[in-house]
Amino acid sequence: MNTPHISIVIPLYNEEEVFQQLIDRLTPLMDSFDKSIEVILVDDGSRDATAQLMTDLALKDSRFQSIVLSRNFGHQTALTAGLQQVSATDAVLIIDADLQDPPELLDKLYQYYKDGYDVVYAVRKNRKEGFLKKLAYKSFYRLMDKISYIQIPLDTGDFSLISTRVANLLNEMPEESRFLRGMRSWLGFKQIGIEYNREERKSGESKYSLRKLFQLAFNGVFNFSEAPIKLITNLGLLTVISSFAYLGYVIAKKLIYGNVPEGFTGLLFVLVLFGGIQLLSLGLIGEYVLRIFFQVKQRPLFVIKEKIKNGKIKGKD
Repeated sequence: MNTPHISIVIPLYNEEEVFQQLIDRLTPLMDSFDKSIEVILVDDGSRDATAQLMTDLALKDSRFQSIVLSRNFGHQTALTAGLQQVSATDAVLIIDADLQDPPELLDKLYQYYKDGYDVVYAVRKNRKEGFLKKLAYKSFYRLMDKISYIQIPLDTGDFSLISTRVANLLNEMPEESRFLRGMRSWLGFKQIGIEYNREERKSGESKYSLRKLFQLAFNGVFNFSEAPIKLITNLGLLTVISSFAYLGYVIAKKLIYGNVPEGFTGLLFVLVLFGGIQLLSLGLIGEYVLRIFFQVKQRPLFVIKEKIKNGKIKGKD
């Protein structure tokens, strides 16, 4: 196909059940849109038939590009792999495969791009998920709003339309522990949010386990906030103040009453408290050290097993 105006990047992981519904939604959109579109499907080490379905489609329809990773690298890395393959001249739409985010919103997002916005992110007006999950997401975004040194829009995910220059800059950012919505905000440029209603997953189950959600949240906190380090400093300062206050109490009691406070319970409490503070501090520092450890290895973020572009198998990359 000719050089497309828009690239749509979609990471997939065990999405066999929803795959055909996804294509059935994308195909009429591509046929009716007044700009040429390519779709980059990235298989993140699926264990079902997702990769094969992608391969068959890309060989049949050159508007679809299939990227098969060598193993499961994670959602954010799969998105990164897709972003590095875009060839659009105008913009890139980032969307998940579960159809909770409507691809038909592309037209509205693109209108804002034509008005000069480099980033048009979708804001979840409401989401049809369990109460605890909605509460966790809402709490996380408001926590990030308080502690982050950049402004990350509330109730937003990766679903967005970004200009090609923003996509290129994201590709130049070498973070190993990636938090794309934070990186997108950090870049700046002219950005705007568009509200939409998030639907239920059409088929299958969410691939974001509790562990993966916590990992994503930690990447957001430790990559875009100074709060953990400041917490250690504040805890240390509080400990020193408490120690001097207790010393003053002991001296005052000695001078006034002629004795000093005694008691195993109080001593045990102080030891446990200070020990807990030290372990917490080591854990927070360890999170930074771990990220530095993985970053300095300078391993590639992902490995491509197979790539199909323009209806041809490119093989290993």
